[in-house]
Amino acid sequence: MTAQILATLLPVFLIAGCGALYGRFRTPDIRSLNTLNMELFVPMLVFAVLADRQAPLADYTSLALAGAVVVLGSGLVLWPVAKWLKLETKTFLPPMMFNNSGNMGIPLLVLAFGEQALPAAVVLFIIEMLLHFSVGLYMLSPHTPLWRLLRMPIVLASLAGLAVNLGGVPLPGWFLEALHMLGGVCIPLMLFALGVRMLDIDFGDWRTGILGAVLCPLSGLVLAVPLIWWLDLSGLQAAALWVFAALPPAVLNYLVAEQYRQEPHKVASLVLIGNLGSLVVMPLVLALIFTHVHPPA
Repeated sequence: MTAQILATLLPVFLIAGCGALYGRFRTPDIRSLNTLNMELFVPMLVFAVLADRQAPLADYTSLALAGAVVVLGSGLVLWPVAKWLKLETKTFLPPMMFNNSGNMGIPLLVLAFGEQALPAAVVLFIIEMLLHFSVGLYMLSPHTPLWRLLRMPIVLASLAGLAVNLGGVPLPGWFLEALHMLGGVCIPLMLFALGVRMLDIDFGDWRTGILGAVLCPLSGLVLAVPLIWWLDLSGLQAAALWVFAALPPAVLNYLVAEQYRQEPHKVASLVLIGNLGSLVVMPLVLALIFTHVHPPA
């Protein structure tokens, strides 16, 4: 089991570490890399996974619902905590809700359970992204028009992929293979970009950061336990929800807070310390999964 955990986590942190090391001595235009990833490679992967008729998307409805409840429920569960501790809810709650389902979640699930976990990982990633760019932006700026969602390449790719899959439209194997190859670029690029981004943030408000590193996975896991039972999730889907619920805050929270001038330094501490905290949280969660939820073959 220890070997399985190390085999899952070490590539994740090694690639992120390479990004941090490269960014330490160079100044890569990581914003352009992220734009390329989010506008081209990620949408290609999303479309390829969703359009593949071998992935019965109807089987993932309960998982998608569970992912949405984990995201939104984390905010509801921690709202009274933020009020009690006199924390600014617009600063504290979004990082607790919107987790690193892209940069860390997809690679973790694929490394832990193989390519068969990719549809579940992509479904959870899409749910988190859609909620982040709708509910999340509304939390920071209630006047943000939700129609802007339709301009996002990942949303267009999701809608197109769903239409192809549910409509039973056959696509040539060579076409899907090309999309999978190009889309596969996004996974290591996400981790590399995560490492570079970590150099831009500091330990400014470390107390809040430590609090978030504990409460972010804890609130997600508290919600995941009854959801797995209520929605009768098992095997790979239950394992995927466990990993999703325990993920640290997404780096995107820092970028959004910076854009909306919502105490970006505090959000930076929440993101950085939360991701460092995953060095402790993720081995424990994976040990639980490999032992009780989805034992390795």
